Amino acid sequence: MEKNRLSNSLQAALNTQMTKEAEAAQIYLSYAAWASNEGYGGIANFLFRHANEERNHMMKFLEYILERGAKVRVEAIPAPPKSPTNIQNCFEQVFEQEVDNTKCIYKIVKMSFDEEDWATWHFMQWFVKEQTEEETLALNLLDKIKIAGGTNASGEALYALDKDLQTKSDDAALAEEKTAMNP
Repeated sequence: MEKNRLSNSLQAALNTQMTKEAEAAQIYLSYAAWASNEGYGGIANFLFRHANEERNHMMKFLEYILERGAKVRVEAIPAPPKSPTNIQNCFEQVFEQEVDNTKCIYKIVKMSFDEEDWATWHFMQWFVKEQTEEETLALNLLDKIKIAGGTNASGEALYALDKDLQTKSDDAALAEEKTAMNP
């Protein structure tokens, strides 16, 4: 009896995305280690939390593939890119990585829609919202760095940002949650 309820193309795409999430975790881990070495413990803490979040995303894909009766394919991941050159560069790379991840998520959403695999389409909606949050969070951080002076930010401004990220919530307020009473 065949238990797999995923098409070959969706099975492959979900496995690829699982690997992409593992790669994202390694990128965040690498950037966190860099930030820690540079003395930015708060920024490192923020990035370590995001590395863990990406590992959790990887596990969501793994569990979903298994639940649909398909085969999980664990593959090697590429080494993270070179270390950032400064805090602004770090969060620019984070943003670019998140945008790239969003594009891959959207491809799976479209594929599941085109194949009328509504279970997978529904599963992927959580990731659509998550990627909106991740991109918004990265943009908000880039805005803070810009206000602090960008690549010319003073030590005092970077210290404040570092302190802020030590305890800052990892969630971003999304436009869909805004109202006239709560702009």
